[in-house]
Amino acid sequence: MASHDDLPFSPLTWIGGERRLARRVGRPVRNFLRIEAAGGILLLIATIAALVWANSPWSDSYHDILETHISIHVGDLVHLDESVLHWINDGLMAIFFFVVGLEIKRELVVGELRDPRAAALPAIAAIGGMVVPAAIFIAFNSSGPEFDGWGIPMATDIAFAVGVVSLLGNRVPSAMKVFLLTLAIVDDIGAIAVIAIFYTDDFSSGWFLVAMAAILLVLVMRVVKIWWIPAYVLVGAFVWLAVFESGIHATIAGVVLGLITPAVPLLPESEEEDVDDVIRAAVRGDASAPVVRRANFELKEKVSVVERLEDVLHPFSSYLIIPIFALANAGVELSGDTLREAATAPLTLGVVFGLVVGKIVGVSLATGIAVKSGIARLPRAATWTHVFGLSAIAGIGFTVSLFITGLAFDDALLVDEARIGILAASAIAAVVGVLILLRAKAVVEVDIDDAEAAK
Repeated sequence: MASHDDLPFSPLTWIGGERRLARRVGRPVRNFLRIEAAGGILLLIATIAALVWANSPWSDSYHDILETHISIHVGDLVHLDESVLHWINDGLMAIFFFVVGLEIKRELVVGELRDPRAAALPAIAAIGGMVVPAAIFIAFNSSGPEFDGWGIPMATDIAFAVGVVSLLGNRVPSAMKVFLLTLAIVDDIGAIAVIAIFYTDDFSSGWFLVAMAAILLVLVMRVVKIWWIPAYVLVGAFVWLAVFESGIHATIAGVVLGLITPAVPLLPESEEEDVDDVIRAAVRGDASAPVVRRANFELKEKVSVVERLEDVLHPFSSYLIIPIFALANAGVELSGDTLREAATAPLTLGVVFGLVVGKIVGVSLATGIAVKSGIARLPRAATWTHVFGLSAIAGIGFTVSLFITGLAFDDALLVDEARIGILAASAIAAVVGVLILLRAKAVVEVDIDDAEAAK
């Protein structure tokens, strides 16, 4: 039986059917896109609220709240004293990156990244979309403290990008929406690697070994089939603490935990009939409480842990965590003097040209090379107008770009210059992308399975 989310789709269609690919890839991707599109709207609202608040007569309260310290003490073992801003960026964002890790794991196991040929085009495009923007940024900032921000223009914001594309309806084929989503996921993998390798300070080998031991414990718990979620939450929290204390950014703990989460259902499909028998007995009232508990457990285990956690955490991440992050990080003073200085600052120019020009050139050029060389081919119904338009949309770097800004700079002036560059570049990229894609013809897509069935 279809879930509530799938009710609008007829079981006669491919995405509403019971084919394994539709269940494990089609509907999860559709739900992911739907949540990201709505999350993009909340992200925009939070960004505007941050800018208004930071430039209002009450701007002092904005900064006072973010600079307020919250301490957590557990005897002599744990002593955490961080500002609200750091709790948001180091704590809440770990959940966001955990969801990113879950999405990467699902894509690697049952999604687009499982098939090397299908993944080749967006993966190559993503690499081009990371290398060229970084190179352009370095051309503007080859030395000095500004150089540390070279990772800022590499990122693509999935929520904003998908939100913008969703406004264009059938001018963008579904296959190209998946292309953009996969490109952004590969982009996230690159950003995560950059954060882990290049933005780590005061490395502690002792705490790193403790973190590795805790991660090994999670793997052992999986092997011995411990499925009590609170146990994983407790160990996961300790992994976060150990990674935080090691000097590696704590959000990496979320990514690692997401990547080691099972993406295949515990219960083999061959055993589905046994589960159905238990469920029917429970419905008839012939089952005892232990049998009902078993039916409940085995019914849940017909769905992978990755999919179940995404279903719970992805809305929480998109609708709450990311807007809070934007509210805390997008508040920058937009006075005349600040804007004039930013307009000529190499840091701001590097971010703007990196995200806008770098993404268009990098993604389009890499895609062209992949197609012309025969490594990959454009999806059905896709045109080069779609490629150029989505390359521009990929320049919306917002969330991860702001995140890397906070890691790269301690100087408030540099942070503000980078933030202004990110805001300006994201707006320009969105407008340019929409203008290009509006030139594309509306696409009428036909489900291949339905077409064959109608013959």
